[in-house]
Amino acid sequence: MAVGIFDSGLGGLTVLDAVSRRLPELPLVYFGDNAHAPYGVRTADDIYDLTTRATERLFDAGCDLVILACNTASAAALRRMQEGWVPEGKRVLGVFVPLIEALTERHWGDNSPPREVGTKHVALFATPATVRSRAFQRELAFRAIGVDVEAQACGGVVDAIEEGDMILAEALVRSHVDALKRKMPEPDAAILGCTHYPLMAETFQDALGAGVKVFSQADLVAESLADYLSRRPEMRGPGSESLFLTTGKPKQVSDRATQFLHRRIEFVAA
Repeated sequence: MAVGIFDSGLGGLTVLDAVSRRLPELPLVYFGDNAHAPYGVRTADDIYDLTTRATERLFDAGCDLVILACNTASAAALRRMQEGWVPEGKRVLGVFVPLIEALTERHWGDNSPPREVGTKHVALFATPATVRSRAFQRELAFRAIGVDVEAQACGGVVDAIEEGDMILAEALVRSHVDALKRKMPEPDAAILGCTHYPLMAETFQDALGAGVKVFSQADLVAESLADYLSRRPEMRGPGSESLFLTTGKPKQVSDRATQFLHRRIEFVAA
């Protein structure tokens, strides 16, 4: 019954935590590729190779369904994986879907023509690789018209969070918000397009101002997964144990994960 959750580092723990609250009976196998983080500065081919390797490990752990709780992997690798790599009987899903559903107020299965939506000016904060891919803009354009998206590549934020330097992370977030506002002074909404960024959600909101609606992914992904599994219960894999895997140093990663989630997390070598 296990579902896999993959991230390049620790940011996907925000998704795991939300899924655990929404589906407490569901075993979850988490894979953090900490040895190769961050992905946001890597090439698309490199991201694809690392993501498929990690996903294969989650399949081996008894997961028939894997969530790429990493926007960079979702942007750079997911479509290529779905088109020619994912084995029969397995599914790999990304994290853009719930965000765009929420932003456009329509379900993913709604294939009607793009239409106007209430939100007109969207600030997208993401890693350099996600911004380069333009994957968010492409998927949004299939479903909405008249939405102006201004993307800001948030270099350094993931590294600071992974290192546990939240003072530096806060300073970087405020700097990136200032840079975005110079290009789009009055956004209607902001997308935190990296699963690390919910850890800085309050800082983003404060820097953007109370009038900007901030969309963060973790709870949206958890609700979307619950809906998906209610419709596709056969995708609950045969695995029965929760597990935390890392390519990094297990003790070091465990200590940082424990700080993130405020409960003891024990990683083992992948």
